[in-house]
Parts: sequence; C-alpha cells; structure tokens
Amino acid sequence: MNAPLIHRTILKRHVAAVEAKHPIKLLGLLPRGSAAHVFDDDAFDFLAEKRPGLDLLGLCEAEVELAGLLGHPVGIVLISGLKGQEAIELPRALDPL
Repeated sequence: MNAPLIHRTILKRHVAAVEAKHPIKLLGLLPRGSAAHVFDDDAFDFLAEKRPGLDLLGLCEAEVELAGLLGHPVGIVLISGLKGQEAIELPRALDPL
C-alpha cells in the first residue's frame, strides 16, 4: 500500500526539523512495507543516511518525532543497513524529497 498523501512543502519542513535535531539525513520516501518494523498501513517509510553520532535511541527518537509531526506512523530504513538485493532495489524505489 502507498503512504497517505501529504503536501510536499509540509513534509520537507517536518523532515528539516528532525534532521536539525538528529544526526540523520532523510533521502526520500520508500514504498509502504519497506520498513518491516512498522505495521500500520498508513505509515510513511523513509530511506536515510546515518550521520556521525546517530545511535539506535536517536534513530527511534527521530521516528517518533517525525511520526508526531506527520500524524502517521513512521519507519526509517538506514541505507547503511541494507544488504544484498535490498541494497540495490530499495534505493531505486526511492521517491526523493
């Protein structure tokens, strides 16, 4: 399923707020279901680059903060965590911000 529609300007503003607070760079939206740890059908799945200083707690905080801003569950997939065929296919499916 695809993520719900949200105005790109609003999405970019919320993404910028999260990036300013956490050492992460959100690259774009992935098809729904890419972040396997988020089960809600109306969630947003993002592909991101890990910046120096990001730990698991910081990644979780970024997900929760962005979910609060968007009003929908959020899953973040780190590009550095992709292996094998996923490392090839997911970046191709990216909808850049």
